[in-house]
Amino acid sequence: MSLSDTEYSILRKTIAARGTARMVLFPVTMIAWASLALIVLTLAEAPVASLLPLAVLAAGFEAIHALHVGVERIGRYLQVYYENLETGPQWETIAMKVGPALPGGGIDPLFTLVFASATFVNILPALALQLRPTAIELGVIGVLHLAMVIRIVRARGAAARQRAIELESFRQIRAQK
Repeated sequence: MSLSDTEYSILRKTIAARGTARMVLFPVTMIAWASLALIVLTLAEAPVASLLPLAVLAAGFEAIHALHVGVERIGRYLQVYYENLETGPQWETIAMKVGPALPGGGIDPLFTLVFASATFVNILPALALQLRPTAIELGVIGVLHLAMVIRIVRARGAAARQRAIELESFRQIRAQK
């Protein structure tokens, strides 16, 4: 195998491994978040305890986002550097041409609707505790939850633009050689 063939093979395996990791990480994150949220709801006394499950949601989302961004970047690299010949691989190019085949746009690789919904649900334990949050606590809890939702929305928008931007960037880099 040539260095080029080896690189292509390793990068395709990396895409597969990161895709699998993302699919495993999502339910693990949701189970960890739900378990921690239930513990907070049943055992915690301080309303700010709801920030612990929020941290789990944020960490899971950021890890999934990083995996997705990396996979997309590798895919565009492969598309530009390996799919330029008619006889070579064509998966990335063909997949982009097909686009979302399902009505409504297909899948959400970042699980943004689920993460945003979980973020809203995560506020409930803080409001359900016997000790009502003070205005300052409620403000901090609300702002951090809102920041998480804003992050989710921004990441989804960036992910939607990433393919086209990085495809053009890799094409420009290749043209400069």
